[in-house]
Amino acid sequence: MHHLALAPALAPTMTLVGPETPTRQTVPPMRAWDLSDPDPGTLCSNLARCVIEILAGARPLDQISPWVSDAVYVHLLRRTVLAARARALSTEDALRPRMRIGDPRLSRPSDGVVEAVVLVHQQGRSRAVAMRLERHRARWRATTINVL
Repeated sequence: MHHLALAPALAPTMTLVGPETPTRQTVPPMRAWDLSDPDPGTLCSNLARCVIEILAGARPLDQISPWVSDAVYVHLLRRTVLAARARALSTEDALRPRMRIGDPRLSRPSDGVVEAVVLVHQQGRSRAVAMRLERHRARWRATTINVL
């Protein structure tokens, strides 16, 4: 199971409970990703998983704020509000979605830039999460994320 790499000071240990986890399991925080990591593919997979969980209402948006630009944060905040309203109207609960994350398809259009597409397979539907990562200080940062 992939988990977003979170800085220990920013993310307390989380407990996952849902239909995909028959028992409680604790997910420890992981180290922050930086430019010394040769392959940002893991970060792309983790961001895709987190974005789907955020839109489903199962993960707080603040957890990915260190890895996204302000514009991406505002975009996801708007989508999260719309999704929460739709769930409230249909009386759906916010459940952690079951999903299988495909291997990210990466391209490097220029130095310090990675563009990726990650397929997210859920029961009855598949989505593509497209993103662009750029260098920001000593780490990768998503400057664009679109869920298709």
